[in-house]
Amino acid sequence: MAADADLLLDGRLVLLVDDDPTVLEVCRSYLEQAGFRVAEAADAFTALERVERERPDLVVLDRMLPGLDGIEVCRRIRASSAVPIIMLTALGAEDDRIAGLEAGVDDYLAKPFSPRELTLRVRTVLRRALAVETVGAVTAGTPSAVIERGPLRIDVGARTVDLGGRRLGLTQREFELLTFLARRPGTVFSREDLLAGVWGWSHGDLSTVTVHVRRLREKIETDAADPRLLVTVWGYGYRFDPPEDAS
Repeated sequence: MAADADLLLDGRLVLLVDDDPTVLEVCRSYLEQAGFRVAEAADAFTALERVERERPDLVVLDRMLPGLDGIEVCRRIRASSAVPIIMLTALGAEDDRIAGLEAGVDDYLAKPFSPRELTLRVRTVLRRALAVETVGAVTAGTPSAVIERGPLRIDVGARTVDLGGRRLGLTQREFELLTFLARRPGTVFSREDLLAGVWGWSHGDLSTVTVHVRRLREKIETDAADPRLLVTVWGYGYRFDPPEDAS
């Protein structure tokens, strides 16, 4: 199955955004050898233009850019696109990683990095995005594509979420997290469980999960400070409690 997925990745367009020409040259070489098409941008505004014009399948985005920093670029991309984003950063502080995750970054790679590792990360993130697209295409229009929990309705095929008749604007990862939990109401999951089940990572920064849970609560809870749907189980993790139908 992995080999089949890799064949489907051939020719996918990766946009590299970095103001260091050496980084662009080396990363382009490795990615092209791996079968990807590559576009480049050396500043934030060119990057935003190319995202809009060329619709890349994935963006590799440097944290520090002239014009706008990578966090702001990510926010602007997320305003209109769910394209996967891998951020390159020489800043190792947890607050910086959290800022990126809150802006919509899918994965982080610390500088200095191996171009081989970048290529692996690109493949991993794209495989997951492709799997999500495939599931949506296969299940669209089928009863199993809809999860209903009281007034909460998740259409997996259409990738929409409605709560009490109100359409929620979720990012791709927020949608996947909510869907994962809503399929298993009452089950407690650790952050490690969610990192594996939603992100497909066997290890990684657990603050990734914490940030996405917080963002999801802000969108689905009446009071995010007193959550009733996405509940913290202290000392272990999180549990989804189905909402009661107001009717």
